[in-house]
Amino acid sequence: MPGKDTWKVIATTAILSAAATKCIEVAWKNYKLQQPTSSNNDTKKSNEKVVAIDRKYDDHLYREQLARNYAFLGEEGMAKLKNQYIVVVGAGGVGSWVVTMLVRSGCTKIRVIDFDQVSLSSLNRHSCATLKDVGTSKVDCLKQHMQGIAPWCEVDAVNELWNKENGERLIFDNGKPDIVVDCIDNLDTKIDLLEYVYNQKIDMISSMGASTKSDPTRINVGDITTTEEDPMARTVRRRLKQRGITKGVPVVFSAEKPDPRKAKLLPLPDEEFEKGKVGELSALKDFRVRILPVLGTMPGIFGLTMATWIITKVSGYPMNPIEGKNRIKVYDGIYQSLAGQTSRIGIPDQRVPVSVQDVGYLLEEVFRGKSPLSGYSTRLTLSKWDPSQPISLQNVVIMTKDEQKKHEDRVLNGGEALEAVYSKEQLDLVNKRLDEEKYYSQFR
Repeated sequence: MPGKDTWKVIATTAILSAAATKCIEVAWKNYKLQQPTSSNNDTKKSNEKVVAIDRKYDDHLYREQLARNYAFLGEEGMAKLKNQYIVVVGAGGVGSWVVTMLVRSGCTKIRVIDFDQVSLSSLNRHSCATLKDVGTSKVDCLKQHMQGIAPWCEVDAVNELWNKENGERLIFDNGKPDIVVDCIDNLDTKIDLLEYVYNQKIDMISSMGASTKSDPTRINVGDITTTEEDPMARTVRRRLKQRGITKGVPVVFSAEKPDPRKAKLLPLPDEEFEKGKVGELSALKDFRVRILPVLGTMPGIFGLTMATWIITKVSGYPMNPIEGKNRIKVYDGIYQSLAGQTSRIGIPDQRVPVSVQDVGYLLEEVFRGKSPLSGYSTRLTLSKWDPSQPISLQNVVIMTKDEQKKHEDRVLNGGEALEAVYSKEQLDLVNKRLDEEKYYSQFR
């Protein structure tokens, strides 16, 4: 029996020793986490040395890691991609995915610019941030994670806000970029950036609004002039026109139609308005203070779409996006409705001073994709408005087919006054839309 007791003692001792060792390991880890910043700086320096060594990443390993990309894009395409210098402005839900996939695809030099920090609520859409990254800068978070994926890539993390005052330095002080990627969600800064890059004649692509969107089949790539059903894109279009830019800005946008059952921009609580100076609630002047409802997948899809567009463009791989999902057929049908109306109201010449392209502008930008008389967005037509004025962009109105027939019967052919047929609210909205067209026509 003494032999059995001996083995019991040995087994117990071994178990206690293992448990003690584990406790010491845990305690040591906790101790290291609580050490002063200087210790963390030493670790950071050590990591930087490792990165410096890793940047000598063997070309054979590079090719092995990117074997599928080489098979897809070919030697020449990958060589072009490898030599690109890309600047990404905005490292949030969209920008983080752009950076991640460009790095994973073989880019070797990227600058990421953003002033913001990773928050707990941003983890639903960020490409790589974890709980440990909360509170750290978004650009440093990206850089750290990308170094673990692609040590060959020089990720230049710039923890600053891009604006007109420091724009030249932030874009050019590390060399002239081949492409600038706009992933900013603040309108003023976005428009300033797009104008700056456009005037510098640098290739670019911009992300429009991903918040409140949920249908991936409605995502488009096209020029800013082709956007539809996107309030951010509409505002960007108009404000760029005021600065003399009417086209030449590629964008990713969603043509998903609004629906009262879908998410909307969340309002501020009444008590915040009662306090006054609502703008002071934002982290920076002129930045949004309301919460944007975001389905976490959508910024990712926007970012992946932008990265795909960049990769195919620079590598020379054929890509021909369908702009507006063939909306030209819709516009042509609305154009024909106006041409057909001319004969019904006694105008023998069916040629009208409105083009199919004008119809797209009127429908999407001026009348917001729906009739101002009823708010309906189906079976739309274009009708002459005031019978005493000739047909022009400022005397035609989008309306439904039934509304067009009523307008012809009572106003254009019946001779009734507009005030006798329509309510004050309807007339005010129509006049508001036509006044907007008159204002923006000077920039077209």
